[in-house]
Amino acid sequence: MIPLPPDYLEQMKRLLGSEYSAFIRTYEQPPTRALRVNTLKITPEELKERVPFHLNPIPWCKEAFYYEHDLDRPGKHVYHAAGLYYIQDASAMAPAEALEPQPGEKVLDLCAAPGGKTTQIAAAMRGEGLLVANEIDGKRIKALVENLERCGVTNAVVLNENPIRLTARFAGFFDRILIDAPCSGEGMFRKDNDACERWSLRAVEKCGDLQLEILTSAAPMLRPGGRLVYSTCTFNPTENESLIGRFLKQHPEFHLIPVPQAIHYQPGRPDWMDAPQEKLTQAARLWPHHLHGEGHFVAVLEKGEAAEGTKQRPGKFPPVHAEAVKQLRQFTKQTYAKHQFEGPLTLYGEHLYQVPEKLPSLKGLKVERPGRYLGQVKKGRFVPSHALALSSRAEWLQQTINFSPEDPQLLLYLQGEALPVDMAGGWTLVTVDQFPLGWGKSSGGLLKNHYPKWLRRDKY
Repeated sequence: MIPLPPDYLEQMKRLLGSEYSAFIRTYEQPPTRALRVNTLKITPEELKERVPFHLNPIPWCKEAFYYEHDLDRPGKHVYHAAGLYYIQDASAMAPAEALEPQPGEKVLDLCAAPGGKTTQIAAAMRGEGLLVANEIDGKRIKALVENLERCGVTNAVVLNENPIRLTARFAGFFDRILIDAPCSGEGMFRKDNDACERWSLRAVEKCGDLQLEILTSAAPMLRPGGRLVYSTCTFNPTENESLIGRFLKQHPEFHLIPVPQAIHYQPGRPDWMDAPQEKLTQAARLWPHHLHGEGHFVAVLEKGEAAEGTKQRPGKFPPVHAEAVKQLRQFTKQTYAKHQFEGPLTLYGEHLYQVPEKLPSLKGLKVERPGRYLGQVKKGRFVPSHALALSSRAEWLQQTINFSPEDPQLLLYLQGEALPVDMAGGWTLVTVDQFPLGWGKSSGGLLKNHYPKWLRRDKY
């Protein structure tokens, strides 16, 4: 059993009473492992038929499964590189499920890295509408971008901002907002020793103040009638029920509604608040001694009548010069059989993006990705991005080369090797079982490797 902070043990003993013994025994057990199928690329039924893993369904997320960590390593399988699934704690899937995003909506994931919940939202939106993923931490945002690209998400914009700087820009704009707030991480102690070492009673109080600041920044960005989901991966009421109680007192236009999947969870605990509010039973708690997963808290809030935000017009973005458009069209004509890149385009330096429709101006904001990254416009040529490969479909392309997962040639490709081929020259989509993995460029009987260097597998 991992050494737990004495103040934390005293807190949990006081809160849980007769349940404490069952709860503390979970620290003697290994954490459960889970993955969520990326329905932008494959159905759960089809993935189950294809993979050699031992999969069991997760009750609150129909696209997700537990797997047996001692027997399976799905993170090492090539299907993971192809973005067919996302490895994610089962409890961490609960907030995005409660958000219930719909295709065509405008959705904000305010604290998005590393991207598990963001990719879950994107799959539910089916590529339709606008998904804004924000992450204040410049280091963590790299993982967010990489996961969105691996999962083939095309309708996301990635920002690197303090939430308070977004409030006025997006007033009344979003249909749904997810705040998976930075927290003391008590629910992750079984998996993350570092979180355990960082914990203190003072850190809990500081987290509560930060969480209220984030919630307060988000509130004006939600349209009347919209839904906001607040979640943490911690147990203490300071960051959960008490925090929501503080927010509701300051924002009477919001009210709690039951968590849609509440049948699978335990209710919130208003009796743990200094000034109990009975309605907090409508929040949900995920406990490791009640279900297979780590600790989580979820509250679903709806916004009633409130001042309307200013109507946001589609933004104007840095212009795309004629040569860039010409190169993209030439590349598309030579490489694709069935696909065109419709909608507004923008250039950031030499990087070309397809911008989601109805995106307001991002001027003055720190932008990591203004839309779907298409590639680089270089002198006299267009170099397609890895993101473009993973968001394409094999049937769209004029030329592909397909491998089975066990093919030794596939491993050579993933290691960055050039491959002998007998095909016409030009850009070629490399696939595994017809699912895109990356680009190669055929020339002189060789497929030159364009798999990103930072993703390549060790040759030894």
